[in-house]
Amino acid sequence: MNKKQKTNLIRIIVTAVLLIGLYIVIESGKVLPEDYLNPWVVRLIYLVPYALIAYDILKKSVKGIAKGQFLDENFLMGVASLGAFILGECLEGVAVVLFYQVGELFESYAIGKSRKNISELMDITEDVAYLVDGDDVLEVDSDDVEVGSIIEVKPGDKIPIDGEIVEGSSVLDSAALTGESKPVDVTVGDSVLSGTINMTSVIRVKTTAEFGDSTASKIMELVESASSNKSHSENFISKFARYYTPIVCALALVLAIIPPLISGLILGEGYTFPTWIYRALTFLVISCPCALVISIPLSFFAGIGGASSKGVMIKGSNYLEELSKVDTVFFDKTGTLTKGNFSVTKVISLLKEDEIITSGEIESVSISDYELVKYAASAEYYTNHPIGLSLISAYKGEDGSFIDSKNTMGNTNELSRELVKPDNVLQVGGQGIMALIQGKEVAVGNMLLMKNKCDNFDENIMKAKEIGTIVYVSVDRRFAGYIVISDEIKEESREAIAALYQCGVKDTGILTGDNDDVANDIAKKIGLSKVRARLLPQDKVKAVEDEINGGAKVAFVGDGINDAPVIMRADVGIAMGALGSDAAIEASDVVLMDDNPTKVSLAIRIAKKCMKVVYENIYFSIGIKVLVMILGAIGIASMWMAIFADVGVMIIAVLNAIRCLRVKR
Repeated sequence: MNKKQKTNLIRIIVTAVLLIGLYIVIESGKVLPEDYLNPWVVRLIYLVPYALIAYDILKKSVKGIAKGQFLDENFLMGVASLGAFILGECLEGVAVVLFYQVGELFESYAIGKSRKNISELMDITEDVAYLVDGDDVLEVDSDDVEVGSIIEVKPGDKIPIDGEIVEGSSVLDSAALTGESKPVDVTVGDSVLSGTINMTSVIRVKTTAEFGDSTASKIMELVESASSNKSHSENFISKFARYYTPIVCALALVLAIIPPLISGLILGEGYTFPTWIYRALTFLVISCPCALVISIPLSFFAGIGGASSKGVMIKGSNYLEELSKVDTVFFDKTGTLTKGNFSVTKVISLLKEDEIITSGEIESVSISDYELVKYAASAEYYTNHPIGLSLISAYKGEDGSFIDSKNTMGNTNELSRELVKPDNVLQVGGQGIMALIQGKEVAVGNMLLMKNKCDNFDENIMKAKEIGTIVYVSVDRRFAGYIVISDEIKEESREAIAALYQCGVKDTGILTGDNDDVANDIAKKIGLSKVRARLLPQDKVKAVEDEINGGAKVAFVGDGINDAPVIMRADVGIAMGALGSDAAIEASDVVLMDDNPTKVSLAIRIAKKCMKVVYENIYFSIGIKVLVMILGAIGIASMWMAIFADVGVMIIAVLNAIRCLRVKR
């Protein structure tokens, strides 16, 4: 509880004690005889607790009137309480403001509690870095550290900038980023993210990004921008309050004037202004839209805060609302449902003893398995794609998957494992890559690339069904063979799909550029209901559009640069944050910080719970207010019932909104 909240609590307690004392002394008649004090003296006595509890409300009302923006809850409370004083209902006048302040205290506490999650998250950045300069270690601003610098991180310190460990090994706590408390062992060569905490040993890190582009800084930007993206429900409440307050003020004025005039002028029963003014004031107290105006944004704020504590970054309440409606979820394959750790499992060279005519002479051509991988790996010289990297790794013998005596001709130790730097490299979108390697035109990619760039390619050559990603290779427009690369399915993928069905998703599917056999194999193993394979980036967009046009509310989950267009096109785009590309994260509406696909269902459950709370508060608040407003207008509801309809409903709605902070895994 902060200083302001403590001050308000003291004001509430002191006012409540004074009010109880005055009730015993004045209202009950047990201490002083009835009508012992002059009514105006009573009013003056009650002004003491009233001034103590209402001075800030009256101050805000005066400021609002001066600015021409006076039709708010402060104005309603001020008019209703002062009106009660004028009518002699002093106890009720003070009680109205007292209970209103109790509701405000609850609201302040609830917002503070939800902000705590956000504040903890915002604390993940480290403004200071320790730069290694020769034998010295200098303390500098993290923002001044250049890419490629070496920084030192001591035990207990946060890693200030993304990088790669070049010296030492340690254990990292990434709970602030991912919501997972499991420590991670790291050593030389491992990538580390800013915002994680070094727990055990001193490490030195070579920075791979600037401070502003590091993971922690990007998360802060996501959080800071989340509040600017309002949901339809929030926009509705804002517009509702803008028109609602002037309308109820006008109705209260009509209620205070018209019935007594009818009673006096037409019915001849006398002008009953005090009775109807009291009802109008009661009507004003009831009509105050505090519960809606406060609890709805608070529900979304709490939902976003609760999600962030579990490593799910939702960029705004509008995306939270859309996420609650999702009934179809499509996934990219590589790095999303699979680990993205590719390895070569089979090499088939088909250009063993072929003959081609060169310069009018017949030349015998032979390409071994080893040479096939050499051409493919060299073509991928500049790549950072997992498949290309696996080819390079296999060629260099780094993973032991290909370079062995069974797959090569002769002794592997005698074979050169240095990549050949390619010339004239051309990336063919959605098909593969072409390059000039040692004077030979090499094409490496999918079947479509072979059809376009290879003179002798025949689909019937591929009679055996290979489970995995097949990389086709042609040399000088001759089909040279293919390489099978397999990717391992994430352990969480099956659980993730099952959890989606449990939280109400009707369909799940995979959209991949890989072949049908691989896509169908993965779908069967983890329980996907829809499969679309051999897709270019634009085909993925078309597939999602078809689903949307068919009436589905679609979320797409991906992590690569090529996923950015479909992430943007989906109703809700979800990016795998830890390994995902900057383009995918920028295009997305939701970011999963630890690349765990089970977080998709968690995000949907959070969104549905939040929207359930929002609608509960809307229906409850409006329902109670309309009922009590009608009762107040006909004289059945007293000021005490009005207090419940206003403050009581607000407190209940705020407490209900706080439920959004509690997130179960």
